[in-house]
Amino acid sequence: MLLKVDTLITARWVIPVRPRESILEQHAIAITDNIITDVLPVAAALNRYPAALRVDLPDHALIPGLVNLHTHAAMTLLRGLADDLPLMTWLNEHIWPVEARVVGADFVRDGALLACAEMLRGGITCFNDMYFFPEASAQAAVQAGMRAAIGIIAVEFASAYASDAADYIAKGMALRDRMRDDPLLSFCFAPHAPYTVSDTTFERIAVFAAELDLPIHTHVHETQSEIAGSVEAHGVRPLQRLKRIGLLGPNFIAVHAVHLTHDEIALLSEHGCHVAHCPSSNLKLASGHAPIHALTKAGVNVGLGTDSAASNNRLDIFSELRLAALLGKLGANDAAALPAHQALEMATINSARALGLEAAIGSLEKGKLADITAIHLGAPELAPCYHPLSHIAYAAGREHVSHVWVGGRLRVRDGSLCGLDTGEITARAAHWRNKILHTAR
Repeated sequence: MLLKVDTLITARWVIPVRPRESILEQHAIAITDNIITDVLPVAAALNRYPAALRVDLPDHALIPGLVNLHTHAAMTLLRGLADDLPLMTWLNEHIWPVEARVVGADFVRDGALLACAEMLRGGITCFNDMYFFPEASAQAAVQAGMRAAIGIIAVEFASAYASDAADYIAKGMALRDRMRDDPLLSFCFAPHAPYTVSDTTFERIAVFAAELDLPIHTHVHETQSEIAGSVEAHGVRPLQRLKRIGLLGPNFIAVHAVHLTHDEIALLSEHGCHVAHCPSSNLKLASGHAPIHALTKAGVNVGLGTDSAASNNRLDIFSELRLAALLGKLGANDAAALPAHQALEMATINSARALGLEAAIGSLEKGKLADITAIHLGAPELAPCYHPLSHIAYAAGREHVSHVWVGGRLRVRDGSLCGLDTGEITARAAHWRNKILHTAR
């Protein structure tokens, strides 16, 4: 029987992520509306769906859209502003003072849109954000046509966005109420870190997150000084404090999680927590490298994030994927540790699971949303290709992304963005650069 579908994408390889390690040669993906309705061999697809719009990618691999589990999208406008500094010096003496001078809704919207343009071109279809003026980030994501988990940020200090922690939470929850039905958006609580958030605020967030079934996304155990400060102020290390408050559970995303004891790894595993691994940022700020092999061996779900472009300086999940695999091998002293398929899982299904989106995105399966990234593996620097999955982990980069679909809608075609004015986006970035330099004088 001939069936009608909107789009049929044929490719040399389809790497669906689920089932694990599967590589489908000469396969096609059929899309109806925004859903994957079939994954089947090319010959069968052409017979079954002759009227579909065809996109033929003969030298490409199709993978699920990449998921950036942790970023601060608007900080793309601060890329390269204060490099080669340790975390707290970077924050206290450079980033936070600049933010106090310039951050507002326009800054966040322009910065987030710049980030969306970069991420889409790099095959990222969904990002988990934590920043001030989250409505502006949400608007940018919707304009770009990509998915975003918008953080309901909370800190104790005042900003141009909110007066105190209660105000941050109230504004964030009101935003969720207004925009929760947008198909591109989801929400999570985003208390910044144990050193900027009080027990009372954490307790409120734990209650609200349980009531609304939302993830909680926070920086934790990023540096040794953070841990020492917690012991001095609270008598315990940060994770133990968060356990005491009742924050740990299957909705908890520990961002960075660099400095962990064996008992803390077991604690994360016992409570079903997730880790957002940001290897480039961890190394650039000399925070350390997280014990990813030990975490995964203990059964902790680990996804990948870029952190901000101000501390990375790229919103590039391909870089994180490769670096995570290499650091995982080094940490385990085992070249077989953290193989290519596991690294790709971290960048797709694992990150989707952490956000509570595993049923909708993260793998190329019937019934899931058609978030798809095409990688051109026919370039000279990628020849010859013996194993496409290994190439994606160790050889290919975001420059090889040719096409990106979000919910079946084409967002990148032949490496170029669809529906976004890159000239205007970069002009706005130049405007903010000039403003930041002027206010620094």
